[in-house]
Amino acid sequence: MAIGAVANSTLLLSSKPNHFSFSLTKTSPFLSLLSPRLRRFLSVSSLTADHHNLSDFGDGDGVGISSQGSKTLLKGMTYPDLEKWVYSHGYRPGQAMMLWKRMYGNNIWAQHVDELEGLNKDFKKMLNENAAFKALALKEIHTASDGTRKILFTLDDGLVIETVVIPCDRGRTTVCVSSQVGCAMNCQFCYTGRMGLRRHLTAAEIAEQAVSARRLLTDEVGSITNVVFMGMGEPFHNIDNVIKAANIMVDEQGLQFSPRKVTVSTSGLVPQLKRFLHESNCALAVSLNATTDEVRNWIMPINRKYKLDLLLQTLREELRLKKNYKVLFEYVMLEGINDSDGDAERLIELVKGIPCKINLISFNPHSGSLFRPTKEERMIEFRNTIARAGLTVFLRLSRGDDQMAACGQLGKPGTIQAPLLRVPQQFQMAIGGSS
Repeated sequence: MAIGAVANSTLLLSSKPNHFSFSLTKTSPFLSLLSPRLRRFLSVSSLTADHHNLSDFGDGDGVGISSQGSKTLLKGMTYPDLEKWVYSHGYRPGQAMMLWKRMYGNNIWAQHVDELEGLNKDFKKMLNENAAFKALALKEIHTASDGTRKILFTLDDGLVIETVVIPCDRGRTTVCVSSQVGCAMNCQFCYTGRMGLRRHLTAAEIAEQAVSARRLLTDEVGSITNVVFMGMGEPFHNIDNVIKAANIMVDEQGLQFSPRKVTVSTSGLVPQLKRFLHESNCALAVSLNATTDEVRNWIMPINRKYKLDLLLQTLREELRLKKNYKVLFEYVMLEGINDSDGDAERLIELVKGIPCKINLISFNPHSGSLFRPTKEERMIEFRNTIARAGLTVFLRLSRGDDQMAACGQLGKPGTIQAPLLRVPQQFQMAIGGSS
């Protein structure tokens, strides 16, 4: 999850070699997290930079134009948008529904006009002339020893994203989708965070990950029943496109995922979290990972803007308005950092009054990481302490880690990477004496 302050500054790393696009303000709170040398390097006055508004990358509600000439990309439209587009070309709403079902339903998942069987001949001709269906190009698929698949997709601009499909013996198969190329959160335990933020994904690029996963792998892994927005990126930093893509996924005439089985995860962007709870019926996960502001400020710099108290009190207030709704707290366990008996007791107190479940997640090491995973025996002790308090808690061990497909392992950082933050004195021994 990587370089950039969420509020008023962002560092965008371009796909062009030796080319960077910066948008940093002198008052950015994120600059205070950096060393003086790096602050000078990122100083606006020291750069000749191209300035981009993030809306250039599909932040808004507009219809995307495909790289295939001037054709309109239909993926990423909501059904009402598609209906309007079809009507604008002289065809009835019924034709729009037939098209929608062939793009997202009926086990067709069409990516080309030739796959649109059963449509009116003139309608298909119009689509061939004016519409594009693919937002992603398959690059490669890696299969881990436990059956997890990591799919690499190339985008129109040459950037690459990763999507993970996780089979389960209990008949539930999950697709983990990305919402950004890279990430701006700079969580210290996350490999994606080393990348910096390249750009947001469009709603089409997000939704098509789920479509392509079903199209490519249903025959091998069975029905894909669940979606988690836990791949590359901070979903709520790209809130417009994430909500739009999630709505497409749960459409009853389309992909037909149950809203309860589509889970969107956040590191804790409070205003966007409130908006999501008001506008979406999908499930929410919050990546917590610490029980004190001191630790969370270090391993998750977003906490310097939205403190634990604010985050958790917002959840208490908002969830009072939602019936039969539980938030999922994710807690990546880092040996010697957040796995003490005191952490377990504080976690119990922190979530009081919040309808919730807790996932204890094994940390997945990666190149350049300072942290070590908590031993399984200790994770079990930690879980038992929480369970004794009457909370619902699960252990989530690694899946796909031998192919860098596990939680926190996605992406490919370049030579310019997000900064590692200063380690608090009391934790330097736990990570081998680094400073």
